[in-house]
Amino acid sequence: MFKIAVQTGDLDSFYGIDAAYRMIKEAGFDGVDANLDHLEDTSAVRNRIVSPAFSPDLSEKEMLEYFKPYLDASKKYGVDNYQAHAPFPSMLTAEKDDEWDAFLLEVLRKTIIGAAYIGCRNLVIHPFFMGYEGKLPKDVEWELNIERYSSLIPTAKEYGVTINLENMFVGHNGKLYAAICNDAREAVEYIDELNRIAGEKIFGFCLDVGHTLIVGHDVKQFMLTLGDRINCFHVHDNDGGHDSHQAPYTGKQDWDRFAEGLAAINYNKTLSFETFMATNTVPRELLPELMRYIAACGRYFDKKTEALVAR
Repeated sequence: MFKIAVQTGDLDSFYGIDAAYRMIKEAGFDGVDANLDHLEDTSAVRNRIVSPAFSPDLSEKEMLEYFKPYLDASKKYGVDNYQAHAPFPSMLTAEKDDEWDAFLLEVLRKTIIGAAYIGCRNLVIHPFFMGYEGKLPKDVEWELNIERYSSLIPTAKEYGVTINLENMFVGHNGKLYAAICNDAREAVEYIDELNRIAGEKIFGFCLDVGHTLIVGHDVKQFMLTLGDRINCFHVHDNDGGHDSHQAPYTGKQDWDRFAEGLAAINYNKTLSFETFMATNTVPRELLPELMRYIAACGRYFDKKTEALVAR
């Protein structure tokens, strides 16, 4: 029913992009979630550091040279760049900085161009929101997100890339709370309104399975509410209290319920795993085995979902 993919990080940090794609292919995956966010990583965003790939001095051709390794590896190993992750956070959460937030919007626009260049049609761009202490009123948060996502519509249309929102959370005093788009009905409202503004289906959703667990949401019900708006996934497990990005069946997610959700919405796209922290739980020598296990989980979910649909 569907193909399976896994993110390139942290394998690309360990071995380089080419070797990461090779390992992913050898493990049995069909595609990848390309971690384009590594081109302007979270630390750079928060510390206002302009990474080389997004220097304002670069021409578009020069900028795309930073994306080229993802394209080359995809072609070399026959692995589809099904989805990608844009740099995040999408805006500063600790304090307001209009100049830097404008730069981050330009980074997102350029990442859309880069995603299209590597043959990727699904780009995950985190919603624009503040942390726990600076949480915005819902109406203000709504206007902010509609305005900023709308500014990306012309580029997404021109390059044929779908922008996917994601269900988010915030932390406070060791506890994680649901944030923007972690209410499935709210996520539907954002996607439908943005597509209305765009005049076509430019926006969709990336369901982060781990994020549903840590805030106590039913993963199947989340899928039923979103329906075919779901274009991609971040599949990973955790202990219910930490966003630890582990392999399935090593935490507390209800994977039977997950498969039931996939069957209920007739999901037939690509199922992608975001299990990068699991790579730090085993010696490097065992990483190929770990990747094969995660791929096996994907094939298992595919067979289980197909069986549920056939009932």
